[in-house]
Amino acid sequence: AVQNMANAIKRISVARGYDVTHYTLQCFGGAGGQHACLVADALGMTRVFAHPFAGVLSAYGMGLADQIAMRERSVEQGLTDDGVNTALRSATELTEQARGELLQQGVAASQIRTVAQLQVRYQGTDTALGCGFATEAPAAHIIASVREEFERAYQQRFAFLMPDRALVIEAVSIEAIGEGERIAAPADLAAAPDYTAQPAAPARMYCQADDQAAGWRPAGLYVRESLKPGAVINGPAIVAEKNATTVVEPGWQARITALDCIELHRVKPRVSANAVGTDVDPVMLEVFNNLFMNIAEQMGLRLQNTAYSVNIKERLDFSCALFDAGGSLIANAPHMPVHLGSMSESIRTVIESNPLMRPGDVFVLNNPYNGGTHLPDITVVTPVYLDSGDTKPSFYVASRGHHADIGGTTPGSMPPFSKRIEEEGVLIDNFKLVEEGRLREVELLALLGSGPYPSRNPAQNLADLRAQVAANEKGVQELKSMVAQYGRQTVAAYMGHVQNNAEESVRRIITALHDGAFELPLDNGAVIRVKVSVDVKARAATVDFTGTSAQLDNNFNAPKSITMAAVLYVFRTLVDDDIPLNAGCLKPIKVIVPEGCMLNPHPPASVVAGNVETSSCVTNALYGALGVMAASQCTMNNFTFGNDMYQYYETISGGSGAGAVFNAQGQAIGGFDGTSVVQTHMTNSRLTDPEVLEFRFPVRLDSYEIRAGSGGAGEYRGGNGGVRRVRFLEPMTASILSNGRHSGAFGMAGGRPGATGSNRVERADGRVEDLDHIASVEMQPDDVFVIETPGGGGFGEPS
Repeated sequence: AVQNMANAIKRISVARGYDVTHYTLQCFGGAGGQHACLVADALGMTRVFAHPFAGVLSAYGMGLADQIAMRERSVEQGLTDDGVNTALRSATELTEQARGELLQQGVAASQIRTVAQLQVRYQGTDTALGCGFATEAPAAHIIASVREEFERAYQQRFAFLMPDRALVIEAVSIEAIGEGERIAAPADLAAAPDYTAQPAAPARMYCQADDQAAGWRPAGLYVRESLKPGAVINGPAIVAEKNATTVVEPGWQARITALDCIELHRVKPRVSANAVGTDVDPVMLEVFNNLFMNIAEQMGLRLQNTAYSVNIKERLDFSCALFDAGGSLIANAPHMPVHLGSMSESIRTVIESNPLMRPGDVFVLNNPYNGGTHLPDITVVTPVYLDSGDTKPSFYVASRGHHADIGGTTPGSMPPFSKRIEEEGVLIDNFKLVEEGRLREVELLALLGSGPYPSRNPAQNLADLRAQVAANEKGVQELKSMVAQYGRQTVAAYMGHVQNNAEESVRRIITALHDGAFELPLDNGAVIRVKVSVDVKARAATVDFTGTSAQLDNNFNAPKSITMAAVLYVFRTLVDDDIPLNAGCLKPIKVIVPEGCMLNPHPPASVVAGNVETSSCVTNALYGALGVMAASQCTMNNFTFGNDMYQYYETISGGSGAGAVFNAQGQAIGGFDGTSVVQTHMTNSRLTDPEVLEFRFPVRLDSYEIRAGSGGAGEYRGGNGGVRRVRFLEPMTASILSNGRHSGAFGMAGGRPGATGSNRVERADGRVEDLDHIASVEMQPDDVFVIETPGGGGFGEPS
């Protein structure tokens, strides 16, 4: 519980750019004070504050709250004299409206004050920050003060500035505030002298002193009403009152202030909690599971905040994870399954290729034949050295992001018709991005500009790679903090324990599975064949892809790392326990992927569709062989468009498959419908907001709607696909890379297949061009690209 609360606070604070160790923890609610010291310790904080009404603080605050009326109006002009004057004219009108609303509610005019803000962002970006301004000030003063406030807030939140970018006023907002009751502290209140409070009664408290194991210890029980200002209480102690209870942990001291508040301070420095030990403990196993996953989540927040491209910042097409000293996946945030299951091979490539790496080194690669997926997915790997004298890393952290363009024959680096890897962009293999703390920018830009089809926007690549380095550094800092708290040996031991726990969780579910086989055809004529053989006695399984089509002369080949990622994902989803997706899940599973087949191709085979389309098909084929779930759309509907100036890529949601719910013996005890218009299985990205899409690119989203009736019928119905219509406002190249246009997502146990998808272009002159599952077309102004995504398969005979 303590770690869950601490992790929630970290997530929110990190997302906003705050370091919580510099702040005081405010507790409220009847149980808040019971956990406050432990939560503060988990966060590295040393101060806690509890109001006299902490137990009912929300209700107390509502009773004293201000009445507020808000008004906002779009401006969308530069932070210039003209833009500010436009905002000032709007502010005058909005102020009258907001004040008028409060006057109608009976607030006296003398009690109303107004606060004005400009919502400001860098040109070409999407995150606006509120900056206060004085409506009576001249435009030049407003420009200067708003710029200063914006840059200070942006630096805090995103850790960098873009001084070459113009600032844009996105909107102006006005708050009219009818002030509530103000309870002022007495001006002449003197600090009371400290005295040692005496407990009302002896008690016992389960706690852990810094240098001892957890256990029951003598503690004092204090009654809040009897404590006077200046009272000092040393932990362990319990302070009881009518609406709350405050626990003072060992090493902490509580003091009653002159205003009858409780201030808690850590008076003994926190020492490493080596008492946890290295032997597996069920409670600490859950704690470390959450800690590892939370570090990956914080890395993701840092990456999202500091990235530049829409792909990473808005669509969240990235993944972050932690790895042990051997490169095995330990934990991840809930990012992209196809990334996470394949990154271990990239880490091992870095380890094997760099025996003399040093602290401050950072490596980058996208080679699909060394653990990569496809070239747009670029992985940044940072070794973690705990001490300056260490000669080898103790851990690794990594982030993988889908870059909007890495070169290739078409903008967006998702060419539909590529046959060799070099046609898909710049290949990066074990490049040292940072050398002992120095970013090798010149060398990187030279690499991005090399090859027959170089990157179209290397500056954007560089900006996103910087963000990935920053995300990794966040992971390094958090791992070091964890080691400082628990000790190096304990953290390393629990990295092994969480893998062993994942292994045992998968072994348990294997005993409920049955042998099965499945054959799944692709639109291009290839076939994926898979056979799952279960050894109940050994609690192990063999997944055999023998019989799958040979290596293809198109780009639907998938590197073996992608196949392994799909297997890892499927077996992890069968586990109900809340465990990280890690390397332990694969230990009970033997995977056979014949060399030279489309799931284990030889270089220089093209692979850009393998990461997205083939991985989706492998996942569905596995569910088919296991007999647990109908197919979701066997595609990610990869849509790209652009030119030398713009590049954009998105995956488009469709219907997920219906399925059954099984008990521990493998018997069906229920089922579930599929979900409509959702990203499925190996992708977990989101679509760009329409406003952001239309601001950044010369297109208009005409519509995006559910494709009613496209889900397969069954006792449990498959989810519906969607229909997305994108209108082009300038000439551009658009490409679609998809599947499921010839065969629908299969049903299971008598369920019907989902409807197939379709692609077409509706020309401005009224002509309609039907497209195959892969296509590249030249779009002209007012042409509309229409994508109908497949529905999911149904499960069980329809009634």
